[in-house]
Amino acid sequence: MVGLRGVGKTVLLDRMREDAEKVGIQTMRVEAPESRSLPAILAPQIRQALLRLSRNEQAKDFAKRALRGLAGFAKALKLKYQDIEVGFDFDPEPGLADNGDLEHDLQALLEASGEAAQKAGTALVIFVDELQYVEENELAALITALHRAAQRRLPVVLVGAGLPQLRGRMGRAKSYAERLFDFPEIGPLSPAAAQTAIAKPAEAEGVKVNGDALERIVHETHGYPYFLQEWGKHAWDIARLSPITLGDVAAASTSAVAALDESFFRVRFDRLTPLEKRYLRAMAELGSGPHRSGDIAEQLKRDVTALGPTRNQLIAKGMIWSPSHGDTAFTVPLFDEFMRRIMPGDDWRT
Repeated sequence: MVGLRGVGKTVLLDRMREDAEKVGIQTMRVEAPESRSLPAILAPQIRQALLRLSRNEQAKDFAKRALRGLAGFAKALKLKYQDIEVGFDFDPEPGLADNGDLEHDLQALLEASGEAAQKAGTALVIFVDELQYVEENELAALITALHRAAQRRLPVVLVGAGLPQLRGRMGRAKSYAERLFDFPEIGPLSPAAAQTAIAKPAEAEGVKVNGDALERIVHETHGYPYFLQEWGKHAWDIARLSPITLGDVAAASTSAVAALDESFFRVRFDRLTPLEKRYLRAMAELGSGPHRSGDIAEQLKRDVTALGPTRNQLIAKGMIWSPSHGDTAFTVPLFDEFMRRIMPGDDWRT
């Protein structure tokens, strides 16, 4: 069981799933949005996996039993989680995952599903992106169910991806989570890897990129994978001839930043309350970070404790995280520069 956190997580999650499916492993891929419950996003995917397992002769009866458990699970929890929508292929089996208690029922459902996968000689891997958005009580139920599957040596595995606060959320949900999961952190690419990420695709199309141009892209993007894509795209569009030059990248930087401002950064900014915007602007005034909570509070002329709820809300929204106790950092690079552009001057202080 693995929890991934950091930049580039979604790409890696998808690649891992593709590799798992190539060797016949049953997979489920969901993204945890802020507005949906865990049972709602899991139930349809579990149904599809079980229907596939039911076509295996050795696993057929176990998969059908798990499908009966899924029917009971959905019916029992539908009143509590009104967003559950899943088709029923079998009538519920009384007493199987139908108590109406998420922690108990999810454990029973994953056990039955794991037994089916085991009989089929495969594994059931649940890939969940944006895992940090799952409510802590629902996260606790998922961890408990996976713990029970591990104790019974059933082949049920979670590969979760999320922002840096994921480790802390899972630890709060269940204190043993950090012993149960690995938490590899996916950081920015190294300068050499970032240059390769730009140069290699271009070379495949017969285009060279000058060394100083590559260095400028790495400097501008901080090695952040999505930003590398943006700078690469804009440099490609601007350059008229091969090789792509430093001048091309300089021009591309202007258009890349504008594109990020209108989409990537603006989408995040528009989700914020006025006080949250001021908090991030105060962070930006101090630089790229990380910053001490007291220094941010001093910029706003507020007490640290009074700003605690705002800081927690920003962490929950994935805007900031705490790399160490008392420190606060942006979850993506260049956001401090965006905040200074979109809230210039000193009016934000009042």
